[in-house]
Amino acid sequence: MRINGSEAGSRMGSEGRKRRAGGGKTAAPKGSAVASRAPVRRRGPTDRARTAPRQEAQPPIAIRPARPGDLAAVTAIDARVTGLAKAAYWRGILRRYGNGAREGRHLLVAEAGGEVVGFIIGEVRDWEFGSPPCGWVFAIDVHPDARLAGVGTKLLAAMVKGFRRAGVRTIRTILARENSLILSFFRSQGMMAGPFIPLEMELD
Repeated sequence: MRINGSEAGSRMGSEGRKRRAGGGKTAAPKGSAVASRAPVRRRGPTDRARTAPRQEAQPPIAIRPARPGDLAAVTAIDARVTGLAKAAYWRGILRRYGNGAREGRHLLVAEAGGEVVGFIIGEVRDWEFGSPPCGWVFAIDVHPDARLAGVGTKLLAAMVKGFRRAGVRTIRTILARENSLILSFFRSQGMMAGPFIPLEMELD
C-alpha cells in the first residue's frame, strides 16, 4: 500500500504527540529482560573498622634493678642471642651489679607480662683512658620475641637516668664491628663515634 505525503505527515505527527505524552520513553518489548544496576555502596571508615583484624594489646614494660631470681632469665636471653651459655659469668655480674650492689653500678631488667625480656649493664667510671667520669654501657640485650616494642629504648633511658643522678653527662660503649643490629640501635638513640681508638694484639 502506498502512503502519500499527507498521510505520512499526519501519522508522524500523531506518533510524535504520543511520544511526547509518554515522556519520550520507549517501553521495552514484552518478555525482554531489562538489566538494572544496583547502586554501588562505598565502604566507609565504620566498615573498615569492622573488617580490620584486631591487634593484641602489648603488656606494659617495667624497668627495674635485677634480683637474684632474674639470673636464669638473663642467662637464657644472653645464651639465645650469643649462642653461648655463660652461667658462671652471669653469677659474677649479678654479685657485682645486681640489686644496686654499689653506687654507680647498674644491672637493670625489662619485665613484661611477668617475664624478664631484656637487660642492660652499666657503670660510672672515673678517669679511665684519661676520660673524666662518664657512664659506660657494657651489655644490652632483648629477647628476640620481644623486639620492636621499645624494650631496648626503655632500658637505655633508665640507664641514662641513673648516670645523670650520679652527675655524669656522657655515655659510652664499645661493640663489635660486625654487630650491625646493636650499632643501628645505639645510633638511633643519638650515639656516635667517640674520641677513642681501641687497640689490641694477640698474646702468644
